[in-house]
Amino acid sequence: MRYAYAITAALLLGGTALSLTTGTPTIAQTAQNEGMAAAPRGAPGSFADMVERLQPAVVNISTKQRVKVQTQNPFAGTPFGNLFGGGDDAPGGAPQTRQAQSLGSGFIVSADGYVVTNNHVVAPGAEGATVESITVILPDRTEYTAKLVGRDANSDLAVLKIEPKKSLPFVKFGDSTRARVGDWVIAIGNPFGLGSTVTAGIVSALHRNTGGGSDRFIQTDASINQGNSGGPMFDMNGNVIGINSQILSPSGGNVGIGFAIPSEQAIPIIETLRKGQSVRRGYLGIQISQLSEDMADSLGLPKNRGEFVQGVEPGKNADKAGIKPGDVIVRVNNREVTPDDTLSYIVSNLPIGSAVPIEIIRGGKRTTLTATVGERPPEEQLAKFGQQGGDDDFSNQDPKSDKQAAQQQLGLAVTPLTATIASQLGVPQATRGIVITAVDPSTDAGQKGLRRGDIVLTAGGTPVVSEAELNAAVKAAKSAGRPAILLQVLRRGQPAAFVPIRLRGD
Repeated sequence: MRYAYAITAALLLGGTALSLTTGTPTIAQTAQNEGMAAAPRGAPGSFADMVERLQPAVVNISTKQRVKVQTQNPFAGTPFGNLFGGGDDAPGGAPQTRQAQSLGSGFIVSADGYVVTNNHVVAPGAEGATVESITVILPDRTEYTAKLVGRDANSDLAVLKIEPKKSLPFVKFGDSTRARVGDWVIAIGNPFGLGSTVTAGIVSALHRNTGGGSDRFIQTDASINQGNSGGPMFDMNGNVIGINSQILSPSGGNVGIGFAIPSEQAIPIIETLRKGQSVRRGYLGIQISQLSEDMADSLGLPKNRGEFVQGVEPGKNADKAGIKPGDVIVRVNNREVTPDDTLSYIVSNLPIGSAVPIEIIRGGKRTTLTATVGERPPEEQLAKFGQQGGDDDFSNQDPKSDKQAAQQQLGLAVTPLTATIASQLGVPQATRGIVITAVDPSTDAGQKGLRRGDIVLTAGGTPVVSEAELNAAVKAAKSAGRPAILLQVLRRGQPAAFVPIRLRGD
């Protein structure tokens, strides 16, 4: 083995000498960590002095709630049913009111008693619940009844006010934009109601999205558990750079993945809430989805660059600007749309009423439109846009269709959409497309959830009204070297959605 290594070394050295003497340029082969000095100490030998100064400003928050629950009446429908207060024809007993509690953390941001926490710490915990009181408990066990100044469900932030008899210890915000992955951080909170608890870790990631379009969390491995919500995350200067909000855990306990709302995002919202005002956000009126690998392959575009428009709300600003379903938005107000800088995040922070350029890709061509930023409506109203309906009532699966689906490139058996079938499926008579009669569950179409009764409106951007047209679109996608094709699918009670389907064998 020693001999073999010597030969290898000699060959490598010989190659190097040859390149030097012949003047042939060489490629740098230096590792990123080659010759690095020892990492500077990012934390003191002990956090004790720092924690001693910060801990008095971190508080415990509890709420008392009343929840109305429907009790079950075992004698419902019998002569004894009204003994439970529900009456003979009541399916259950009379509603009962029960008491519930929630526990969380927060921190004081002013000497006169303003407290910041998460919205979910002080919001009703169940449907039909009402919050009766909010209590703030200081580390010295002094208790105050708190007033809810304002809360914002979208950002999960809330501001409380207590009336102390003396000035309180408080902490100030720092600049989260200066945080770097690997920086030390400290979290202080009240996990599981145990009382003030300190944990330390590092910044694990920045701009982390956990599913909400406007999410932009700081990820940390500092232990965060239930009850830590609303507590502060400090940098090594003792400034609040995040508000602990969520954990990712299959067990419900800490597994080293926690998320904090960055101060850069929290500060303007908190200031707005302190003034008793509502938070206003930009809005265009579109349904979007990430440009996943399948979606990108079906469009012949690079993945994770831009977001796909699934639907456009009629009459809203995006519709007025000319944005259409099937467009890919790649840039807004000269900012590139990426997984770290999402479309929702960019738009929500734009001034309402401002006119902004929006660069889109439509049919493989780039173009720029101008849209006026509207105001995001309440969450209840948003839920109606794209509201889902029930299952279709298309006739039972046909074994012949199953066999046909198994033989098709997409694993779909289809039939033209007739007026009779349109009535069965509850879609407008003017709808044009082909109806799926069977899906091969082993194909990507089956895995993506396509089912009998779904209507394919377009394939690869082209309207289809027959099986031949669908097959032609599939053939065109294969000829263009695309391993997937984009289908626009309509399901009763839902807006049409675009679904990328991989071709069989890819």
